[in-house]
Amino acid sequence: MLESAPQRKFTESVEVAVNIKDVDLSIAKNRVEDDVVLPKGRGKTIKVCVFGSAELAQKAQGVADLVVQPQDIEALAADKRKARQMAAEYDYFIAEAPLMRVIGARLGAVLGPRGKMPRPVPPGTDPTSIIRNMRSTVRLRSKDKRTFHAPIGVRTMPAEDLADNLDFLIKRLVAKLERGKFNIHSIYVKTTMGPSVRLI
Repeated sequence: MLESAPQRKFTESVEVAVNIKDVDLSIAKNRVEDDVVLPKGRGKTIKVCVFGSAELAQKAQGVADLVVQPQDIEALAADKRKARQMAAEYDYFIAEAPLMRVIGARLGAVLGPRGKMPRPVPPGTDPTSIIRNMRSTVRLRSKDKRTFHAPIGVRTMPAEDLADNLDFLIKRLVAKLERGKFNIHSIYVKTTMGPSVRLI
């Protein structure tokens, strides 16, 4: 795949496209929804936002890319453009569990459709290890579509690291499917603008 893709003037992502079969995705419980921590990382900067008060907010300072305190949620929700920018700019969100209700009510319409609702954590949690894992995490999300994509790194990563990430991700996917590998119709891998190469 890397050999067949022409060099570009920017760092391309490398992603896998999966086509599944014999799964009724109109039933919510059959849909694929999984966060996978890639063993070799993403090869790029992943931005994490934390919603937290007091102790959690203090612990997240210097670790998270953005910390939003409770008193700022209402103002953020009132500015739809700013809320959409935040949802686009940050890859993952963490929230103090008691704040989840207000986040859902005020920001759910922006974060929910993008699959970016925060991961709840208990008040006072040290988010350091959670954030570290999120920086290597990709989301497998089929919604109601039989074909879906997930990044496994960037082109500048060693081919061996990309292969390790791909292998790990596919094993996680197979474990999620009711009939395992028999629910997979095909798997392709490609760079952002390069040709697809079929693996299965």
